[in-house]
Amino acid sequence: MSLKQANIVFGGLALLAAILALLLWLPNDTGSAMIVHVRGRVKIGDALAPAVALAILVAAGLLIMVEALKQGGSALPSGDNIRFCAVLFLLFSGAIVLMRWTGPLAVWLAGPGEGIGYRELRDSVPWKYLGFMTGGTFLVAGLISLAEWRITWKAVMIGLAATILLILLYDLPFDDLLLPPNGDV
Repeated sequence: MSLKQANIVFGGLALLAAILALLLWLPNDTGSAMIVHVRGRVKIGDALAPAVALAILVAAGLLIMVEALKQGGSALPSGDNIRFCAVLFLLFSGAIVLMRWTGPLAVWLAGPGEGIGYRELRDSVPWKYLGFMTGGTFLVAGLISLAEWRITWKAVMIGLAATILLILLYDLPFDDLLLPPNGDV
């Protein structure tokens, strides 16, 4: 398979996965629509954030396919390509583990009281931000470090700033939104 064909297949698979998720998974797995009207107030629905992410995936799949159609070449994935993908997999896996377990571990270490666990504290400061901050910072800093082939404090600070910006955009305006992974814990 040529590089051009591989990119077309990859872009097509990303596009297909996003469309299937938008049409099948999102309507069947979310509790509400993208925008919800409650007692005259407009609120963010359960489906908005995943719909935005999937729309970005649709755009990415289309861009990959269009770029592949414009280029030529024939190359199979090299060892460097496979190592790069393996590092990406480890970065995303590490970010998910940090995001999921930092909050519960911090609550367990702090021992807030008898019968009080992370589930009861997941929507209170600072507990609700711990996992999102550590996982998000790790992911952004890791991706920057991978692109630069070196780990720097600048990458960590950019990761921290990006995560804080996401909190400011998604958490503060909406009282009823739980940042990942708090809705699932």
